[in-house]
Amino acid sequence: MTAGAVVVCVGNELVADDAVGYEIYRRLADSPLPPGTVLRYAAVGGLALLDYLTGTESALIVVDAVQFGAPAGTIHRLPWDELPDFGAGAISAHFIGLKETVDIGRLLYPERLPATITLVGIEGRCFDRPRDCMSPEVAAAIDPAVACIEDYLHASPRSLT
Repeated sequence: MTAGAVVVCVGNELVADDAVGYEIYRRLADSPLPPGTVLRYAAVGGLALLDYLTGTESALIVVDAVQFGAPAGTIHRLPWDELPDFGAGAISAHFIGLKETVDIGRLLYPERLPATITLVGIEGRCFDRPRDCMSPEVAAAIDPAVACIEDYLHASPRSLT
């Protein structure tokens, strides 16, 4: 049995596809999560996100809209060490990319970051329009992504991939 998991949903609730993290957070907040699960929402990324990523939990799931070049709405489930490295900002539309933030956290607080870190990312394409312009493919991927996260949280500890 693990010490639990922390799920950090990142995204700007006011911006088209970037609101996917907020939408997943809302749905998970209304779901019965296993004891020991910590659910957090972060409207912005960058180094301020480090406080959300560290703790005593044994697994971390980071949820965000991504731009890896796949079709919009594609759900990516990747162990952190397998994320593509496109440079700062490629994983997140925020100031410093999530990958870089976790890498910095591993350097500064290696004992405080969970041993297992997984990204659940939904491929987005619209990051410069208001919320009501969320891509239909992205909106359709939200519930399957939530189900994937719930399945992981209710299963024995293992990678989401």
